[in-house]
Amino acid sequence: MVDYAGSGPNMRTATPPTAPSGTVAGALRMWDYWLTVLARTWKGGVITTFVTPFFYVLALGVLLGGFVQADPATLEGADSYLAFVAPGMVAAHAMTIAFSEMTYPVYGMVKWQRIYFSMIASPLTAAHIVLAQLGFLMLRTLFACGVFLLVLAPFGVFESWWGALVAWLVQGLVVLAFGTPVLLFSLSIKGEESFALIFRLGMIPLTLFSGTFFPVANLGPVLEKVAMASPLWQGVDLTRMLALGEIDWLAAAVHVVYLGLLAGVCWWLAVRRLGERLVS
Repeated sequence: MVDYAGSGPNMRTATPPTAPSGTVAGALRMWDYWLTVLARTWKGGVITTFVTPFFYVLALGVLLGGFVQADPATLEGADSYLAFVAPGMVAAHAMTIAFSEMTYPVYGMVKWQRIYFSMIASPLTAAHIVLAQLGFLMLRTLFACGVFLLVLAPFGVFESWWGALVAWLVQGLVVLAFGTPVLLFSLSIKGEESFALIFRLGMIPLTLFSGTFFPVANLGPVLEKVAMASPLWQGVDLTRMLALGEIDWLAAAVHVVYLGLLAGVCWWLAVRRLGERLVS
């Protein structure tokens, strides 16, 4: 762009924007956009962030839990059903946010509003865009899960404050392990009708059969192994360990590596897919 204030030697030419020096630097250039998105959409998440966790705990943990009388050995060390189900609900809440934020909003930015195309027209790359989107997702999830954990705190489901703190941080890893593959899926489909499939055959079965509401051992030997292979079970088991204070460090390390590898591989694939989608 040319500034025509003045003429001859006084005429100035604006300096074109330069490419970011790194992936993180490029993602940080988008912070004002995502803050604007948050400012315009936060009211729609008030119910799910503040009210829903309370009713989950009250209905499933307190009221239903009052009818469940089981030995701690059958509840993976939890001395009550509330202490068993609460960590699972936190991890499932993180997964639900990943599905809601990485499906229709992402598809809209590709097909309806076409915001990704305006982003890629700048010096930003697909890697910058994906990292910024996942960063926004993680911050939103940590806030929502932080509220969830604060709701749980008065019920005494955590054995230590540091266990609750680390369990809160784990939800960032959980949401990335789901956000990246769902993002990849949303960038790969041709029509939004495919989302019904991923919600019905993905999110709902994972919520019900990944150890959130009952031990996966109740499913039988074969289905137990299938459930343990799911990323949600990895997140639920890790969160429950930290909440109950009964940590198997080897298993915890396996959970972290599993979730981290899934997030990393799907992030790389999502970057490639977004680049292909924007230039096709």
